[in-house]
This record gives sequence, structure tokens and C-alpha cells, in this order.
Amino acid sequence: MGAMRSGLLIVLGGLAFLAWSSLFIVDEREQKIVVRFGKIQKVVDKPGLYFKLPVFDELVRVDKRVLFFNTPNKAVQVVDGRRYLVDAITVLHIVDARRFLERVGASLRRAQSRLEPRIEAALRAVYGRRSFDAALSKDRRAMMDEIAAMVRKEARDLGIEVVDVRIRRTDLLPEVLKDTYERMNAERFAEAAELRATGRARAARITAEADRQKVEMLANAQREAEIIRGQGDAARNAIFAKAFTKDPDFFAFYRSMKAYEKSLTSGATVLMEPTSEFFRYFGNSTEKALPRRGGRKEAQ
Repeated sequence: MGAMRSGLLIVLGGLAFLAWSSLFIVDEREQKIVVRFGKIQKVVDKPGLYFKLPVFDELVRVDKRVLFFNTPNKAVQVVDGRRYLVDAITVLHIVDARRFLERVGASLRRAQSRLEPRIEAALRAVYGRRSFDAALSKDRRAMMDEIAAMVRKEARDLGIEVVDVRIRRTDLLPEVLKDTYERMNAERFAEAAELRATGRARAARITAEADRQKVEMLANAQREAEIIRGQGDAARNAIFAKAFTKDPDFFAFYRSMKAYEKSLTSGATVLMEPTSEFFRYFGNSTEKALPRRGGRKEAQ
């Protein structure tokens, strides 16, 4: 009885092992190739649970996701003879799992080793027809498209579709980087000197123009001041003349008082005869004093 139970357990275990080894799962990120005795039986690229022959069938996993690999430090030469180091990124997608297994054994590393020489040749060909500035201009997109087009034929033979090729970095070779830097530095110094000279010339022109405008404005202001001063003097003289015609004696007295004020309060010493006409309004009681309006005079 115990032997029968043990045998039954062994049979059930074997059946369970066969059932487990005959099932496989495919998720949405992958596709699997069923290989029997070195020959491809089928390619499963839809997610789900599938069956295979246990022991005899092998599974080869192939990634369905978008993949990429780097191509660093590839030396290229542009039309002016200068050499640069270029880093590129290749974006790819495995579209034919059967061909991918047959050509490179479903190995992405082997596929990369097959594609890298072609990518390097495409980089040299594209850069060789352009200047370095093209890689920094709007031509950059066209250059990447050309490189991808050159690589696609080789990649399609491996069951791979090249989605895009991106130029990540373009640098001068170390041996010419120093010379280029010194040349660029000299060019920037020359440009700076030219800018400073232009600035000084412009400053001189602005200063000269400002000085000219200053002289013109001062001359115009002085001319207008002289005109206004002359008009004021004319108005003053007209008022004095009108006052003089109304009362000549009072006008003479007023002019004498103004003369006394200017001469006697200035601190200057004046030597004159007492009988001088200048002192005619400083007379004693026997002399005639200031005449009243209308021509009449009173004694002091």
C-alpha cells in the first residue's frame, strides 16, 4: 500500500513537472521564440499563457521595447580638415525576432558590434561634407536623418528597425583643442578691442555734439537775455522820459538822490568842490531848496 502511494506521488510529481515545463508566459514587454533542436518553431509576440513541448523546446527571449546603445568617441573630419570626436546614440526596435535570432543569435551586444562600423562610416561621410558649424545649426536635424538612413539597411538585415540616431556631443580632439582655444581667445580680444574703439569714437561724437548744443543754447540764451534786457531798458527809459516831461524838477531831484545813494554808500572817498553842481540839493538856508511840483520853490 505504501509502495503504491509512493509510486502515485512520483507519477503525479512527474505530471506536474511536465505540465509546468510545457507552459510559458509572454508579457507585453517581450516576445519569445520557440526553438526545437536548433530550428525555430514559432515566434510569440502577444502577451498571454502558451504551451510548448517540455524538455525538447527551448525559449529565446527578445525585447519588444525601444532600445538604444551609445557610439562614443568616433573621430570625424569636416571639410576644412579639422578633426572632432563625436558621440552618437542609436535608438532601435527589434521588428523581426526570427531574423534577429538567425543573424546575431538574439544578442543585442552582437548586433551593436555589427552596426557600430556602419554608424561610424555614416558619421564620417555626413561630417565630411559639412563644416563644424553645421552640427550646431539647423542642419543638425538633417545630419542625424542622413546618418539614420545610412544605417537602416544594415540594421534591417538583422531584424532591427533604426528609429533615430542622435548626435550627443561634438568636441575637438585634445591635441587641437588648446590651439583652437587660443585662436578663439585672440579673436575675442580683437573683437573686444574693436568694440572699445567704436565706443570711444561714439563717445567722442556724442561729447562733441553735446558741446556744440551747449554753445548754441548758451548763445541763444544770451541773445534772448540781451533782447529782453534791451526791451527793459527801453521801457525804463520811456517811463523816465514820460516822468521827466511831467515834472522836470522832481525828475532831476530823483536822479540826484539815486546818484547820492550809489556814490556815498559805496565806501569810496569823493573829493569835490562844495559849490559843485553835484551838491546843489545840499545848500544852506540862504540857498534855494527843492522846488515843488508846478515850478514853485521854498526856502529851507
